[in-house]
Amino acid sequence: MMRRHVIEELTDWSTMRARFRWDIPHQFNIAKTCCDDWADSAPDKIAIRHISHDGTERAVSYARLAADSDALAAGLARLGVGFGDRVAILLPQCPEVMVAHFASYKLGAIALPLFVLFGPDALAYRLADSGAKTLITDAENAAKIARIRADLPALETIITLEETPGALAWSTLTATPTDGFHPARTSAEDPACLIYTSGTTGTPKGVVHAHRFLIGHLPAIECHHEGFGLPGDTGWTPADWAWIGGLMDLAMPCLYYGVPLISHRMRKFDPDQAWNLIARTGATNLFLPPTALKMMAGSTVPAGVNIRAIGSGGESLGPALLGWGKQELNAHINELYGQTECNLVVSSCAAVGAERPGAMGRAVPGTTLAVIDAHGHELPPGRIGEIAVARGHPAMFLRYWNKPAETEKKFQGNWMRTGDLGHMDAQGFVSFHARDDDVITTSGYRVGPAEIEHCLCADPDIALAAVIGVPDATRTESIKAFVVLKPGAAWPGTEARLIARIRRNLSPHMAPRSIERRDHLPMTATGKIMRRALRDETPK
Repeated sequence: MMRRHVIEELTDWSTMRARFRWDIPHQFNIAKTCCDDWADSAPDKIAIRHISHDGTERAVSYARLAADSDALAAGLARLGVGFGDRVAILLPQCPEVMVAHFASYKLGAIALPLFVLFGPDALAYRLADSGAKTLITDAENAAKIARIRADLPALETIITLEETPGALAWSTLTATPTDGFHPARTSAEDPACLIYTSGTTGTPKGVVHAHRFLIGHLPAIECHHEGFGLPGDTGWTPADWAWIGGLMDLAMPCLYYGVPLISHRMRKFDPDQAWNLIARTGATNLFLPPTALKMMAGSTVPAGVNIRAIGSGGESLGPALLGWGKQELNAHINELYGQTECNLVVSSCAAVGAERPGAMGRAVPGTTLAVIDAHGHELPPGRIGEIAVARGHPAMFLRYWNKPAETEKKFQGNWMRTGDLGHMDAQGFVSFHARDDDVITTSGYRVGPAEIEHCLCADPDIALAAVIGVPDATRTESIKAFVVLKPGAAWPGTEARLIARIRRNLSPHMAPRSIERRDHLPMTATGKIMRRALRDETPK
């Protein structure tokens, strides 16, 4: 089976946009199209190649992926998991992540991917807010959950890959034959996935996506990979599959198009290890966050690397990095743009001349994009405003989980507001200028300050806290915190203790690089901390 491309031919951008039409079937299930259809037509075809830490490789066919997800789905059904229930997945990159996703989809349940570097506070919030009924994890991460289990009354069952005290072993759950199991019939509009934002303007919000959101990603995938699913294509990304970038910018599209997906978890990103993995596996199509690209550009490219295309998003890469890709790799680095609520709506495609230094790209075929003012009116070319996406895009979210007021605020008229400021030129190239909120882009992650501030203020010595991003040549931005101590609290040793607290309770990628003590913080008349004032007074 060869998967039909949604763009008939990569040609000039205007022609592609004029010819493109969405084809969204009424009945649609991600597990069927990314797993079972391939298992029926090409059962021995390799879906995932997992490289373990000791270097051993495990190849998983589509037939194996289908059988394992059937077995897990049947086991989850016996536990009472059904349509609309949330199944949390707390695992590093490994084939079992995709098995868990597909098992959830086959039940009509909602997959909830969680980042393995999250600490107990971050996990507790997301599990409690979502009301997850079941959690699939490993022994290492089950230990984190044990510390917060008493605060999660909705969490009925923890399933672990290994035999773990207090948990149900995966092997035990999936041992029963699946005779009589039939996947649920879902519509394209039924909820499939719940992915939390980074909490840019408050606590993180759960973004509910329908099964159709896979289809919504495909035009951009074909553009920035300059065709996808070509003979010899192999995909890899260091981005965790718990984030929409890792999951939907590469991992799930690989399985949809029948492109072997490399699975490997780096405990810490290392550019030399990344190059060695690419050389060993023959990876040709990559999704690399900008920080990873910058680090890899400063490392030696081994012989035998044969990269065909790279997608990268998060911020503009600049002509030097784009030129390095062409000169050193003989490959285009195509930029892309989107957010958790509506991903991959802008892309460049150097192969057809749709590339401009300093711009993220153009609205992909099937996407209606505009730059709007505060009243929701479209601005003329060159004017800076808020980037907005027209309602009805298949990749657009259904709603925020249990936050109807927040959902309503996200839209203005026909537009979904992104909160990002930019401009569009007369040819439709979109350039990013700034964030309309306080999100921090650090090492490829979008981090919201509120969650970090809450964690800092939970320390008994801290009265107030504010978090901003400061320019960093390697990370794009570094996280910097400001704190006001409570009366009588001592400062010596506090900075290191607070940084360790964030690393432990939230995640290492959310830990400030530095924390500055202040006697007071700038505030508005209504008592809101003015992060912008802190940014303005911080040396660049």
